[in-house]
Amino acid sequence: MPDPIRVDLYSRPGCHLCEDAKEILEVFRRRYGFELSEINVESDASLEKMYGLEIPVVIINGEKAFKYRIDAGELEKRIKQLWKT
Repeated sequence: MPDPIRVDLYSRPGCHLCEDAKEILEVFRRRYGFELSEINVESDASLEKMYGLEIPVVIINGEKAFKYRIDAGELEKRIKQLWKT
């Protein structure tokens, strides 16, 4: 069985790009069963400083994968690679 895959979505309320990213991630989460966490950058001053308006940001297993928009094909490629390891 492959190691668990963890995906973190850094976002903020009212961000339409964040909502789009979350919808895409949910589709793939249902397909591949990875753990998905949504983190509100407004909940922590250091996150706010780190990400500011450069959201959404998607981190896969600790590695920055996407900023602003998710390429569904690239997301699936990355998840499949991790799924096989």
